[in-house]
Amino acid sequence: MANYEFVTIWKVKAPQQAVWDLIFNSDKWPNWWRGVEKVEKVRDGDANHVGAVYRYTWKSKLPYRLIFEMETTRVEPNSVLEGRAIGELQGTGKWTLSEENGLTTARYDWHVQTTKAWMNLLAPVARPFFSWNHDVVMSWRRMPGPATRSTIRGTIMRRRNHWSLIIGHFSFINSSRDKLHSAYIMHLVSK
Repeated sequence: MANYEFVTIWKVKAPQQAVWDLIFNSDKWPNWWRGVEKVEKVRDGDANHVGAVYRYTWKSKLPYRLIFEMETTRVEPNSVLEGRAIGELQGTGKWTLSEENGLTTARYDWHVQTTKAWMNLLAPVARPFFSWNHDVVMSWRRMPGPATRSTIRGTIMRRRNHWSLIIGHFSFINSSRDKLHSAYIMHLVSK
């Protein structure tokens, strides 16, 4: 299996509670996140939603879809949401939110392995495309509410051989007339 580690940071001019509500209620993601095609509840969790399982179908810029389930493993209301992925991707994901001066930072740490044979076979040459595709999907969110200026500070992908591919700096206006303006900065750096 091919291993991937991504860090994505969203900066949203909105209260932390509002951003938390959008992220926490993942069954509503298809309404505002173009990359999420479908979310199905598989199992309820406890009173804090730990143990809840949802099945996600993601579409992307590249011609494939990924389907996997996420089980919630940790919830610290308004600040941390963590889960375990099982399916065509397996691993862990963690949202961490903080707010300063009316600007909410939502950081997503995604440590996964691909389980599809064709993705593992192509990983040595297609890894940069899979990483680019991840960045695109993460930039496709259009959070509802008033127009906000948002920034994605790029995604860092680390490989086991200690090389890193750093892709992107996305900046866009989020509104009903949303147009994505992006500039890619790509560097291959040794750790």
